[in-house]
Amino acid sequence: MHIDVWSDMVCPWCYLGSRRLSAAIERVRGAHPEVELTVRWRAFELDPGAPPEPQELRPVIDKKYGPGSFDNMTGRLVALGAPEGIDYRFDIAQRVNTFDAHRLVAWSATLDEGHAAQNRLVDAVFDAYFTLGADISDHATLTRIAASVGLDADVAAEVLASDAYADEVRAEEAAARDRDLTGVPAVVIDDRLLVPGAQEVDTFVRVLEKAASTA
Repeated sequence: MHIDVWSDMVCPWCYLGSRRLSAAIERVRGAHPEVELTVRWRAFELDPGAPPEPQELRPVIDKKYGPGSFDNMTGRLVALGAPEGIDYRFDIAQRVNTFDAHRLVAWSATLDEGHAAQNRLVDAVFDAYFTLGADISDHATLTRIAASVGLDADVAAEVLASDAYADEVRAEEAAARDRDLTGVPAVVIDDRLLVPGAQEVDTFVRVLEKAASTA
């Protein structure tokens, strides 16, 4: 079973969904060891117009969704994230551009480890952004994150210093538009079943088991 996940590293619901999906996959693997599951992370920029320099997040959210939206959204997410081991720090998270982070994630999928390397990198970028307040548009920061999960820092830096994997990122974003995906996270199983949003673990488990039985 192959799972494509369209997401963005500055999307708090994507981080929540990634943790819940990972927990569901482990449960399904434990109950059905004969089922092989792979995950591929795909690019989706929620804010492609974000400027090169980081900006304070609160006024951006309140301007987009209305006054008070930042506090309402973040309060809810902090409570939802805790059971999944997520320490959301919205007080230090910033508005940043994620195109280069997506390029790095696309590169990680080409390594010998493939999906395992990509999974580690995605989770580390989420954590750096939401818990550490890191500027994940910064190349040096992204290189350090890659190294922290065992990837080659020199190669990561070379990728970021070039325009490598830009076409792959744009192709994945085009694929999302072709599928009429207007929000993330969006989980697509075997290119035939869409699961939108950060569903509960039990929901992901039920969908994955159903997909396995009808494959």
